[in-house]
Amino acid sequence: MTDIFEVPTPDNELLEKAKQLRLASIKTSQTNNDDRIRALNLMADYLEKNSKEIIEANIEDYKKAEIKGISKSLLSRLKLSKEKLNLGIEGVRQVGNLIDPVGQIQIKRELSKGLILERKTVPIGVLGVIFESRPDAVMQISSLAIRSGNGVMLKGGSEANLTNLAIVSALKEGLQDSNLDENAICLLTSRKDSMAMLNLEKYINLIIPRGSNELVKFIQENTEIPVLGHADGICHLYIDNEVNLDMALKVALDSKIQYPAACNAVETLLIHKDTASEFLNKAIPMFNSNDVKLIGDKKSFQLGVAFEANYADWQTEYLDLILSIKIVNDLEEAIAHIQKFSSKHTDGIITENISNANKFMSEIDSSGVFHNCSTRFADGFRYGFGAEVGISTQTLPPRGPVGLEGLVTYKYFLRGEGHVVDDFSSGKLIYSHKDF
Repeated sequence: MTDIFEVPTPDNELLEKAKQLRLASIKTSQTNNDDRIRALNLMADYLEKNSKEIIEANIEDYKKAEIKGISKSLLSRLKLSKEKLNLGIEGVRQVGNLIDPVGQIQIKRELSKGLILERKTVPIGVLGVIFESRPDAVMQISSLAIRSGNGVMLKGGSEANLTNLAIVSALKEGLQDSNLDENAICLLTSRKDSMAMLNLEKYINLIIPRGSNELVKFIQENTEIPVLGHADGICHLYIDNEVNLDMALKVALDSKIQYPAACNAVETLLIHKDTASEFLNKAIPMFNSNDVKLIGDKKSFQLGVAFEANYADWQTEYLDLILSIKIVNDLEEAIAHIQKFSSKHTDGIITENISNANKFMSEIDSSGVFHNCSTRFADGFRYGFGAEVGISTQTLPPRGPVGLEGLVTYKYFLRGEGHVVDDFSSGKLIYSHKDF
């Protein structure tokens, strides 16, 4: 791993961009709710007006990426269909419909007569977001940043440069038309700048990496800026012995094939030994017909799974049509396996036994624990956040899909009438600590 001192120093051009972004973020933090909603609607309008140019740019990016031979999972994330673009635009508008996260009073307390304490939510400042391949992330991240009163510095993968430039150009047009500072969104396009960005601790308040395990770990080890994110998305689905088989098949299939390149797609299927034979008898043909490569332990291999698994498979995020299968003796063994190999992203159980479901959901320490539903629901848009800036698997908040509430912090406002601590120390005044 590269040492922190090998990260390049920001050049004058990048420093100037960072300064402008910082100033723009301060201006954005002072805007009111209506101004930010109007800005988002105009950003969405300009995305629609420029949709043809955006799609054309993406087609060009995709062709170049194919020639370079990048992986299928990255190609899948890179492709921006008309449908995906429209969903992204809808997401921008939905963020505008959410409750304003800024200025929410969390505490209002009288410390003593005339001495009033408030704790209010405020924007974080400048977000630095580094991501791979997914140009639709530009729309999600930018809309969340503006809605929460922040500025954002974006660095996407080079394979999506043309698409990202087209999207950011449209977003900036929307900001201009709304009279917000267009410098609140800044796109970097060179690898050197993305690395030098890690040394912008005077200007960036939080870095959010979205990409491979290697990318996230590199960033965590090479910056003094706080980092929010997750590395692997090794998600599990456990099929219990008390189960509706048709439900289990439907959920397992969706969890794997609906979008296998996503971090919330299931990578390991755990099956109770009493269910395994009947389940696999029906599941194997279904997965085979959807081109899913099944890799199993010895027991599942004996029941018809085509390939035998090794230890590394339980630690692998495939991001592809590949699924590891393990047969377990009971719920406890399933939980133990997940606790050992889970990346704490999303893990689920399919069961009709409520007690088993509750035990599973209580003991599995992941950011999302699901019962009788697809792991693919672990998503900010599907949670009703409008969009997400990323997924956090850390234990401290924010955790799981990070929407607006994860992009604000808080500060304390104390208003008095000439109060001094000495009056309380001497007993002249006393604290009331009365909550409003």
